Amino acid sequence: MTADVVAQLRAELGARVDTSPAALDAARADKSGHAAEGVPLAVVHAASVADVQAVMRIASATGTPVVPRGAGTGLAGGANTGGGEISLSLRAMDRLIEVRPDDLLAVVEPGILNAELNALLEPHGVWWAPDPASRAISTVGGNIATGAGGLLCAKYGVVRDAVLGVDLVLADGRLMHLGHRSVKGVTGLDLTSLVIGSEGTLGIVVGATLKLRRLIAGERVTLTALFDGVRAAAVASAAVTASALQPAIMELMDATSLAAVHRLLSLPAPPVGAAQLTIQTDGPVAADEARAIADVLTAAGGRVSVAADDAEGEELLAVRRAMHPAMETLGTALIEDVSVPRSALPDMFDEIARIERRFDLVIPTVAHAGDGNLHPNFVFEGPEVPPVVWQAAEELFHAALRLGGTLTGEHGIGVLKRRWLADELGDDQWRLQRDIARVFDPLGILNPGKVFAP
Repeated sequence: MTADVVAQLRAELGARVDTSPAALDAARADKSGHAAEGVPLAVVHAASVADVQAVMRIASATGTPVVPRGAGTGLAGGANTGGGEISLSLRAMDRLIEVRPDDLLAVVEPGILNAELNALLEPHGVWWAPDPASRAISTVGGNIATGAGGLLCAKYGVVRDAVLGVDLVLADGRLMHLGHRSVKGVTGLDLTSLVIGSEGTLGIVVGATLKLRRLIAGERVTLTALFDGVRAAAVASAAVTASALQPAIMELMDATSLAAVHRLLSLPAPPVGAAQLTIQTDGPVAADEARAIADVLTAAGGRVSVAADDAEGEELLAVRRAMHPAMETLGTALIEDVSVPRSALPDMFDEIARIERRFDLVIPTVAHAGDGNLHPNFVFEGPEVPPVVWQAAEELFHAALRLGGTLTGEHGIGVLKRRWLADELGDDQWRLQRDIARVFDPLGILNPGKVFAP
């Protein structure tokens, strides 16, 4: 049966079907550090919607599971492909098909990278706001599949706020055009929003109509504030939010993560135990907002420094963007993702400190403080996550839920968090969501085993 499926794929798609050991092994893992068991049947490098439809027709006829994949930068194992499965790569579908600056929209293929998209949009005077830390290497389709966020979420929202419609190939190969090109549209159920964040369990995103913004007029002002501890920094970030000031970026790094990045980038070591907020304002009143925010931070005990220009501001943001590579220098990193109400950030950092003490762990943590999204990192030796790390992670997830938060703000559930999904949703909603997925995929061949535990 395996040989027959691969033969059918080759008959339809020829050289786009890759069974080389290197390609099969690469498709097993993403940036989470987790790898699927077994080896995929093949990696199909789709170059068109027709290619995707052909794969899904063959998969549907043979009952073969399909795992869609972009750049493989996910952090929850959602694109990992295992034994008996087809890895369907959308990375080669990377065109910017249409730009309409007058309507503030663009139509793209899913494999285009965030950074490449904005480089192409800039001459038109527009940009797409979602800004994950991995923007240089992450695809728009992957952003949509996971419901990604990023540094600019504080002011400009997440992927869900920046997509008007998606083109979706269903499990049986049919092509659906969901959403609209107009700013408003409430015809029927909002299936576009349902697909965003569905992690490949409802269909294969083969195109997207994106909501753009005008390029920001005025300057950008970037500042940092050092605090004696992470709780003080969290209290200060909550004070900025409560002040009604609106930074574009507000990122928090605890002492361990800040020190690790400084070592990686060969920067002078920060003060021992110091946590840092990095904040950027933009637009015509950026300078005034930055001064007002600096006053709030100083009153909260921060030692504030303001970048001299845009170049220095980008250097300060590069420190935050280097967090994941810095964690990789410490060992294998399980990069987690919980969100809480912004006022609860100090309490969540207290919970992390308590969990560190209880399990005798160090949990380096950064946060998109502007929207309450934290990324605790569990660092360990070897490829397998030790049981004590999962025990600590479970306690951390439940702490976030107790504080009114959620298991994942932007990485998704994938395979790493599926065992806790019902803890947040409750049994009735868990079953309802699973049943909705079965309507889209009656045979259960779309990314099986992801999101919903078997």
